Amino acid sequence: MEIETPHGPARAEIVLGSIGTLVLGHGAGGGTKAPDLRAAGAVAESLGWTVVFVEQPYRVAGRRAPAPAAQLDVAWLTVLAALRETDVIGPGPLVVGGRSSGARVACRTAHDGGAAGVLCLAFPLHPPGKAGDPSKSRLPELDGVTLPVLIVQGESDPFGMPPAAADREIVTLRGNHSLRSDMPGLRTAVESWLGLR
Repeated sequence: MEIETPHGPARAEIVLGSIGTLVLGHGAGGGTKAPDLRAAGAVAESLGWTVVFVEQPYRVAGRRAPAPAAQLDVAWLTVLAALRETDVIGPGPLVVGGRSSGARVACRTAHDGGAAGVLCLAFPLHPPGKAGDPSKSRLPELDGVTLPVLIVQGESDPFGMPPAAADREIVTLRGNHSLRSDMPGLRTAVESWLGLR
């Protein structure tokens, strides 16, 4: 499904279910075929959820460098609105999320998007090597979410380890930012958390 946004067309790959809707976005330089995204989507699908993988306009246009955050957020909210208008997002709970940059977009827009929860795969707490620079921290994006959040993070992720907080569950897996080292652990974490929504 192609969806027009103010910043060009986005693309949504949809598998319909009936329990709720999980909408997932990709990382900054990657696409929707990332193994951790696909694993999370497969778990949701097996539980009976509608699963939507969203490709941001810059990726649809063939660019690897991400658009500015404000453009990503507008495009994301436009896609969510279109999914509601076409009844892809049904009456069940809406969980938004993604990997890395996609997780940041989901956090920043969760309230405006009408989400009931946020699933973050490899949330990039800070750029690599910048843990000691508070001006580079993305923690305010997480702290701004007042909904239940699951963060699945590699224990050696160079982008940092987000802290636990009220309504924020952190599952630490062996491995790094790709989360490829422990797919069974990722699937178990997502299945357990989604089952509570």
